[in-house]
Parts: sequence; C-alpha cells; structure tokens
Amino acid sequence: MDYRKTAQEIYDHIGKKENIISAAHCATRLRLVIADNDKADKDYVENIDGVKGVFFAQGQMQIILGTGVVNKVYDEFIQIAGVSETSKDELKKVAASKANPFQRLIKTLGDIFVPIIPAIVASGFLMGIMEALNFMVNNNFININTSGSIYVFAQLFSNTAYTFLPILIAYSAAKVFGANPYLGAVIGMIMIHPNLQNAWTVATEGVQATQKVWFGLYSIDMVGYQGHVIPVIIAVWVMAQIEKKLHKIVPAMFDLFVTPLVSVFVTGYLTLSIIGPIFVTVENGLLDGIQWLIALPFGIGSFIMGAFYAPTVVAGVHHMYTIIDLGQIAKFGVTYWLPLASAANVAQGGAALAVGLKTKNQKTKSMAVPSALSACMGITEPAIFGVNLRFGKPFIMGCLGGACGALFASITSLGATGTGVTGIFGILLCLNNPVSYILMFAIAFGVAFILTWMFGYKDEVQETAKAEVPAEKTAEAVETKEAETQLTAEQKETKAQILYSPLEGTAIPLSQVKDDTFASEVLGKGMAVVPVKGEVKAPCDATVSMVFDTKHAIGLATDDGLELLIHIGLNTVELEGKYYTVHVNDGDEVKKGQTLITFELEQIKAAGYDVTTPMIVTNSDDFSEVTQLKEGNVDNQAEVLEVK
Repeated sequence: MDYRKTAQEIYDHIGKKENIISAAHCATRLRLVIADNDKADKDYVENIDGVKGVFFAQGQMQIILGTGVVNKVYDEFIQIAGVSETSKDELKKVAASKANPFQRLIKTLGDIFVPIIPAIVASGFLMGIMEALNFMVNNNFININTSGSIYVFAQLFSNTAYTFLPILIAYSAAKVFGANPYLGAVIGMIMIHPNLQNAWTVATEGVQATQKVWFGLYSIDMVGYQGHVIPVIIAVWVMAQIEKKLHKIVPAMFDLFVTPLVSVFVTGYLTLSIIGPIFVTVENGLLDGIQWLIALPFGIGSFIMGAFYAPTVVAGVHHMYTIIDLGQIAKFGVTYWLPLASAANVAQGGAALAVGLKTKNQKTKSMAVPSALSACMGITEPAIFGVNLRFGKPFIMGCLGGACGALFASITSLGATGTGVTGIFGILLCLNNPVSYILMFAIAFGVAFILTWMFGYKDEVQETAKAEVPAEKTAEAVETKEAETQLTAEQKETKAQILYSPLEGTAIPLSQVKDDTFASEVLGKGMAVVPVKGEVKAPCDATVSMVFDTKHAIGLATDDGLELLIHIGLNTVELEGKYYTVHVNDGDEVKKGQTLITFELEQIKAAGYDVTTPMIVTNSDDFSEVTQLKEGNVDNQAEVLEVK
C-alpha cells in the first residue's frame, strides 16, 4: 500500500492541522487527540486503504491499521501534519485534559472499578454456584455432603469480596487519586471495623449504638459501611487531598510519621461523623430511584433502560453502573441491573450478526461476524462502533432488542449474584434462575437480529472505480493468477503450517481477550496465551520483521508468506519498554523455540497490566483457514494454530 497516500487521506479527513492536538501510535493503532470530533469524517476514514476500523475512546480517535503498517503511516502522518512525536503517556494526559468534568468523573470511576472487577466476578460466580447448589440440595435434586470442608469453605469464600468490598474500593481509589494505597485501605478497614455494627444486621436488629460527635453537637449511628460504594470513594478522595497537602508543608524529617497519622485520623473522623452519613443517604436515594424505575408496572422502566443502555456505552458513562450493581447486591442480595445490561449487549450482537450475514461486502462481513460473537461475550465496542453505529439503523434495532430482553428480565425478576460479566458467561451469575437468563438472551438477540434483517440494513454493494494499473503490474498479476490456477484444490487445502505456542501458560481463544481490537479479530485471526513464565519463543522458523521500540511486541514473517504479531500483554505499550528484554534484532532469522523476548511477568502484573499475550496472523485474509488447535495448559512444544 501507499503509506503516504493513506496518511494524507487520514490527515485531510480529520480536520487537518488546526484540528490535531496530539498524535502517537501503539503496535496496532494510530492514536489522535483532536480538538473537534465532529470535524473528523469517520465514515470516510474507515474506508481508506489500510484502515481496519475507527473508534473514539479515552478522548482519542483510534485508527486501527495493524502491525507493520501503523508505524509507517504514522511516520508519514507526522511529516504531513507537521506535528512532533508524542509518547503514549503524554497523549493520555492530553486526552484526559480535553475531557469535560463529567467525562473525567466517569473515567475516574472506571479507573477505580476496573482493577477490582476480577475479585468481584470471582465472588459473584461462586455465590451463583453456591445458591444453585443450595437450591438443588434443599429440593432433593442432588444429595451432597453440605458439612464437608469443600462445601463449607466454598460457602465461606463466596461472599468474601463483598464482605470486604470497602477495602478493595479504598485501595484502588487511593491509587487513582494519587494517595498512598495502604492508607486508603486503612480508611476502608475503619469503615467496616468489627467494633461498628454490621450494616447487614440493622434491618433485623435495629441500630444497637450511637455516638455523639463534634463535641456533642449531634449523634451518629455506630454502623459499618458494608456493601457501600460512594461514601468510600468520597472518604478516600478527602484523604488524598489531606495527604498531598501535608506532604508539601510537613518537613521531610517528620513527614514519615506525621502525614500518615494526621491523614488517617482526620479522614477517619470526618468519614464516620460527616461523609458516611451524608453519602449513605445519597447512595440509598440513587438506588431507590433506580429500583423504582426498574419496578414500574409491566416492565416499562426496564424496557426504557434496556433501550438506552447501549447509547450510554457510546457516551462512555457505563462504568458508573458498577455502583448500581454493587449497591443492589448489598441491599437485595442480587443486582437487577446487570441482566438489563446483558440484554442490551447481546442485542447489539444480534444486530451485527444480521448485518454480517446479509452483506456481500467482505470488509463489512469480516468485521460484523466476529463483532457479533464478541458482543455475545459481553464486549460490545466492536459491534457498536465498528458495525451498528456505522450503518445507523442496526444500532436502533439493537436497542429495541435490548429493550425487549430487559422487559422480560424485569417481568421474571431476573437478578444476578455478581457483576462484571454479561453475555454468554453472565449465566454463571444467574444460576438462581438460569432458564430466565437463557430466554432473556434469546429474546434480546432474536428481536435485534430479525428487526435488523427485515428493516435495519439494506446491503448496497458500492461500485468503486478501479485505479489504473501499470501494464507490467497487470502482466505480473496475470502470471500469478495462472500459476495459482495450476494448483489443484486438494493441494491448496492440504498445504498447512503449524504454529507452536510462543509461551508457557493457558491457551485461550481470541474472543476471550479483554481487548476489543484483538477479540473482534480486526487485526487478524489467532489465539492468546495467559503466561506463567516470562519468556517468548519463536512459534516457527521465521524472520524477525519488526521489533517494536517499546519491546512489548514483535513481528515475524515466514517463507510461506505468514505474517505474525506476538503482543505481550494488553496496553503494555504504556510501560515504554520497562520490564522487557529483547534478544533478537530486525532481520534476524530465528528457529522454532528460539528465545525472542524475556519479560518480568510479576512486575508487569503488579503494575496493573493484563499479561494475556495474543499471537495474531495479521494477513489472515490471505489464507483459507486459521484454526486454533488447543486450549488450556500449553508449553512451547504445544501445537496451537494451523494455517491453511
């Protein structure tokens, strides 16, 4: 492809230099911060040669170009635009500063809750399993020993994350607010101290003790904050402001003990006497309002929320819904909100699948079908931004499908025991009523699919003028075509290349990778490994086509024309090469099993990054099949991909 032409077209259709604030790139995407998103012609950019997708996220316009292409287009782009190179960290700061206060608030909530979601999901899944087992035991469907250690311990483990939720939230919030996370954890511990009455006992036992505060001015209930979210976040924010101020004014020789002492004591007193009582009332009012809406007669409220959930994803405000989920679980034992979200998500998948099956445009089909599967796994951005919003009506039909699924969920009082997971695996949070979840899923997906097929999408095969091709290129193409026709169908089918696992760990499908670009197969087909050892080895004999400056990714090419990308971790470009050591150079020929890159696995995980490592065939379209051969435990001798 003509990289300069692609860069020029991107530049011309995003508002040119006056609309560009900052530009950077990672292994796969050109990341732009622009002044006015409305001045960017997203539809045109999506159809530029080499562009595999465009979406707006985290204050950036992200243009997916793929490995080996993005850096070349980027080099041309910054020359054309006359802008200087920007690091990923600088770009994030610029993007964050560009957001309005509400967007910054939503981003902050996302930054707080996303890291603790695995803990919440683990407890939620276990709670669902234990509820299902208790139901089957009590109704004599199964006969198991409920006094055995496995059963008793599982029951104990199932609610642990929710019992100590304020500590998890406080620790995460302190990191986001720039405070000492361990001091934040102490604030969380204060809020659920055993000397305070457990909040979950108040409904049956009443308030057991009160305490006068502020020199007898008024009394507060000596009740803990189990299950609460908003008061914890506010308390830690206050602590962060106090701690930062003290660091500036306290002499260095006293800072070590004065700052932690004063920060914890002052914040603790303010929390129990003012912050807690006020924001518990605010939180309860929010939850009561949400529950009132969901409980409107005939499921009307849920129908409305099911329809408007996807637009809130587009607006980027869906991260705040974790507060609703956690609050409802604390108050009712289940969340009635998560099934509405699940219905909305799978409905967008149904709409995308209808587009994918109906279109004759191969580029649209290759985006829509994987995106539909991704949405059914709970990852909706590829379906929403890459397909449904692009054509308009499918998005609306998806919203209607979500509304119908949410209506059914409300009528059947479908609740989930945890949060963080929607789509197919969301059923593990609804084992108390799995049949209703399956029917909700089918209704949301089916309605969206049918409406999109019938009314939401009309396939229009766009005829584009073919560019003039030099005569020598035409002759070369004819010769290549004649050579291809000499291969029998059997020869084409049986010629395959086997790729071995580049890492030791657990092999998973790309659809399970928690990154929309990889999961939707926009960059190509492949698989991923969750590593247990920080060593990347060559999956086959190949030539090193590119070692990224940030050392977190490497490109390989084989003699058979296979182009590979091994991307170590998700969003690890932000580490700028820290914790990685590269053992090869561009152009090196490597043998299967040869060490390419080593990395400090535990340090990367401790820094908060997902170490899941995708291996992508970036030119998948050049091959008839890319098939994953194995899931589960793998080592470097395991055959994981077959490319025909």
